[in-house]
Amino acid sequence: MVRPRSTILAIIAPLAAATAFAASLSFAPGSLGADQEAVSRCTAAGLGVIQNVSGTTAISVTVSSLPSACGGAALQVTVNNQVTSSSGSTTVPAGGGSVTVTLSVPVAITASEQVDLVLTGP
Repeated sequence: MVRPRSTILAIIAPLAAATAFAASLSFAPGSLGADQEAVSRCTAAGLGVIQNVSGTTAISVTVSSLPSACGGAALQVTVNNQVTSSSGSTTVPAGGGSVTVTLSVPVAITASEQVDLVLTGP
C-alpha cells in the first residue's frame, strides 16, 4: 500500500518542529549547593524514658533528667509498636526536670516498641 505524501508529511512535520524547538532551548551552567550547619543541643546526656500504662496500652510517656538548658524547648514523643504509632508533645519547664507527654492514641504494649524523642528549641 502506498501512502500519499501528505500523510507522510503530516507525520514528519510535528517531529521536525519538536526537534527545532528543542534545539532552540538554551542551557546555562548552574550549581547545586550544600551547606552544613552546627545545631546546638541542650543536652548530650541520657534521658530517662518510662511508658505509663493503662491495662495493656501505653497512654503517656514520662521523660526525666531534662537539664535546665532544655527549659522552654518543645518535646515531642512518638511511640510505635509496628502496628500503631501515636505521638504527643509538651513544653519542657524552665528548670528542666521531668515531664509527662500524653499520647494522642493509646498504643498496645508489644514485645518490640520504639520510642522517639525530639527536642526543638529553646
